[in-house]
Amino acid sequence: MNWNAGHYLRYGNERTRAAVDLAARIRLDLPEKVVDLGCGPGNSTQVLRQRWMNSEIIGIDNSPEMIAAARKAFPDENWQLADVACWTPASAFDLVYSNAMLQWMPDHANLIPVLFGMVAPGGALAFQIPSGTYAVVRTLIHEISHKPEWTDQLEAARTMLTMESPSFYYDVLAAEASEIDIWETEYCHVMDSPNAIVDWIASTGLSPFLAALASDDQRAEFVSELKRRVYGSYETRVDGKILFDFRRTFVIAYR
Repeated sequence: MNWNAGHYLRYGNERTRAAVDLAARIRLDLPEKVVDLGCGPGNSTQVLRQRWMNSEIIGIDNSPEMIAAARKAFPDENWQLADVACWTPASAFDLVYSNAMLQWMPDHANLIPVLFGMVAPGGALAFQIPSGTYAVVRTLIHEISHKPEWTDQLEAARTMLTMESPSFYYDVLAAEASEIDIWETEYCHVMDSPNAIVDWIASTGLSPFLAALASDDQRAEFVSELKRRVYGSYETRVDGKILFDFRRTFVIAYR
């Protein structure tokens, strides 16, 4: 999947908020080695740098566009182009951190133990992903994807994201972790219009659906239908703004 760093950062403050909340709750004073898995354009990595000024921090992403944007914005950091699915570190990390990336990887029952295996004694695995309790806009995307003319070609897009329950992640980590901190937060992002909600998700969760459609006309039809439904599903507040409710799942497991 191709990533557009500029589009992603159009809502950079909102996207970075969860990264800040996750980092703030990690109870590690001076982690020597830190890795940011799925670092994107570097916004989450900078959250880690601000928290731990003297740590060795590596940002890893499989998108050349995202790594290029990170290198341009933060040239002094260590950026690596790599696919987390097949990446093997040379040594363990005091903190393995991931902000809104693991949902793009399958089979969390096997993935999470592998990532926890990268954590050094006394360290932590910390990640956040969108909650499996879908935002309204994502439910609308799935509903539209079942239109008869394109339901078959969008089957893979419907199953691309993996978002398990908090209890699932607890059970996967309980046997190895010394302590587990799990919570969910629902953010109410203030958006200028219903169209802004569609624009937000166009660079992330909507992207696989649009990429799977056969033509620009189909993509335009999909987006037009989504905008129409979003207008009917979100209320306009007294000042003309829209509250975009978005729930996220946070997990911190200590070794």
